[in-house]
Amino acid sequence: MHDAPLSLLQAAVLALVQGLTEFLPVSSSAHLILVPWALGWPDQGLTFDVVVHLGTLTAVCLYFRSDLAAILRGWLGSLPGGSGDDPQAARLGWFVVGATVPAVLAGLAFGGLIETIARDPRVIAATTIGFGLVLWAADRMGTHRRETGSLSWRDALLVGVSQALALVPGVSRSGITMTAGLALGLTREAAARFSFLLSIPVIAASSVLKLAEWATSGNGGENLLPMAAGFALSALFAYLCIRYFLRFIQRHSMGVFVGYRMALGGVILFALS
Repeated sequence: MHDAPLSLLQAAVLALVQGLTEFLPVSSSAHLILVPWALGWPDQGLTFDVVVHLGTLTAVCLYFRSDLAAILRGWLGSLPGGSGDDPQAARLGWFVVGATVPAVLAGLAFGGLIETIARDPRVIAATTIGFGLVLWAADRMGTHRRETGSLSWRDALLVGVSQALALVPGVSRSGITMTAGLALGLTREAAARFSFLLSIPVIAASSVLKLAEWATSGNGGENLLPMAAGFALSALFAYLCIRYFLRFIQRHSMGVFVGYRMALGGVILFALS
């Protein structure tokens, strides 16, 4: 099955949407479904979704390149025969690996179902509102005292299990993992940073699988230019989004994002009525 042809305008708009929403607690996958639906565009297909997700993956790797280098050195050093000279970085690396497992298992088990039924705007409206309220509760009741250095295996696995829920559009991968982190008492910035680190293996794994499917699907090259533009723009906007979001939550609550989710869910329900 061939993906629908994309114009450069469509690619630019969708890349902007992806770049600005991937790391905000508002669900990028929901927006990539809703924007074409609202504008009367054909669904751009999962291949384009993967390409713009690779753009945001590039952005988060670039932004956290120093942290990632330290974590990778520490993790490799913790393996048999390693130096073991940075146990805290190694511990964080193992937490990222362990927290990724639930999402991978859930994706393998339910990926096909989610790619069809869960892309319904009614499902997105319900999850946008419902998990927005959960984010509000966690942000309001969390202690905001812990940093990532205080994480335990229990904490990491709880965040990892929550991440599996983000396979459903509207839940928001960053939103649900930040919610779990806040509920565990992390500061907003620590919850966001751990969420962003967790995004790297999940986006990478899902992208590799989808690109492998694309390579054997017989799709032509008519979308190569829009896809290249989508990759570059999503990377740019995602990098800027990470930078300013981390600054924003140092001084402000998650209230503005909860309010946006409530409004978005209400607009969808109104449009469907």
